[in-house]
This record gives sequence, structure tokens and C-alpha cells, in this order.
Amino acid sequence: MTNEAPVAFAVGAGPGIGSGFVRRFAHGGYTVIIGRRNTDSASDLIAEVERDGGRAVALSIDVRNEESVAERFAEVERDFGPVQVALYNAGANTNKPILDMPSDLFEKVWRLSCFGGFLMGREAARYMVPRGQGTILYTGATASIRGGSGFSAFASAKFGLRAVAQSLARELGPQGVHVAHVIVDGGVDSEVIRQRRANSSLDTPDGSLIDTYQIAEAYWMLHNQPRTAWTHELDIRTSVEKW
Repeated sequence: MTNEAPVAFAVGAGPGIGSGFVRRFAHGGYTVIIGRRNTDSASDLIAEVERDGGRAVALSIDVRNEESVAERFAEVERDFGPVQVALYNAGANTNKPILDMPSDLFEKVWRLSCFGGFLMGREAARYMVPRGQGTILYTGATASIRGGSGFSAFASAKFGLRAVAQSLARELGPQGVHVAHVIVDGGVDSEVIRQRRANSSLDTPDGSLIDTYQIAEAYWMLHNQPRTAWTHELDIRTSVEKW
């Protein structure tokens, strides 16, 4: 082990919520492991973290593959230190009418948005439970609690991920592991979402995108809650979001 800082593992650290998590925990003194299939896509984020005096490392992972997830957790524990907080932020937001939904696409969305969360949670628990501490965080969505037209694949997967998180929270909480599920109800303020809205005819009011920095602050708060006051589920939305 060559690292003395606490370790955070962000699985599915994309340009929005995941990157916000990486920045916040690196700023808080953690070595942050960025789990992505394509590690080259994390180079700019890593450079930014290092310029700010933090440390982040990208490792390749396929969250749909049991062996890949197990090997990556073992590598992180061996080479960087005990994982104190693990975030599952991978997902496949797919909007497709049911009549046009191929069965393989439905299964692919489930594997990425639900099955991978189970694999991550299980591997994290295998290391955290013997230590009697740790935090497992899951990113949810509006689809975690409400199915929408065209979202049969995504909503069913997100419903499933929420159930995984609830089950783990009840099972692992008495063993010292905090499991929390964060419902991000609305679009997040990222370049991808802003570009998508710019190309859309939909009327979107000002202030309708959720600040990724504040989402990251919520994750930081959840991880640092005392055992006498744990939160399992937290929902985040802007003041103009209809719910």
C-alpha cells in the first residue's frame, strides 16, 4: 500500500454528478479512484484535481462484469488502501417506446443501471463489513420512483437499484456500513444537458438545472453523518422542478 490518504471509489464518474463527487472528495483530502470503461476520458478531470492539490486515479472497470468489479476493488484495496466510501453513479437513461424496445437493449440498461449497482455494493460490503465501517452511495433519478412513457427499461432498472440500496441498508447498517440512495429529480447542470436543452424546443425555465457541486455536497454530508443520525434516502431538485 502506497497511499496514506483515505480512499473514495467513484464507479461511473462521468462529466456531471460523478465528476462533482471526485472534485469534492479530492478537496476533502481523499484519494479518489475514478472507475470508467475508458480511462482516457478522465484525463482532464484528473489534471484539474491535481492542479488543485488533490489526487485522483482512473482505473478501467466494466460494471456489468462480475470479474471486472471484483478485480478492481481488490486492486484498489491492495494498491491504494481501504475504500471508505463507494459511489455507484453508472446508468443508461434510455427513452424508447415499448413497441420499439429490443429485448437486448432492455437487458443492457438493466445491467448498467441496476445489476452493476448490486455488484459494486456486494464488493464494497465484502471489504467494509469486516472493518465495521464504510459508506455505499447510490445515485437515483426521477425514474427511481416513477415510471414514465418511453422509460420502461430505465425506470424498471432504477426501481430495482433503489430496492438493492434499501435491502443493503437494512442488512449492512447494523454491521456499521451506511448505505444511502440519492434521488436526483431533474436535469443536472452539465455541458451535455445544457447542449441537449439548447437543441430542444422544450420550454425550460431558468434555474431548472441542479448544481452538481451541491449534489456532491450532499454525498459528502451523507458520508460524514454520525451513526446516531443516518439518512438512507435523500431527494434533490431545484425550486422550479414540478413534482
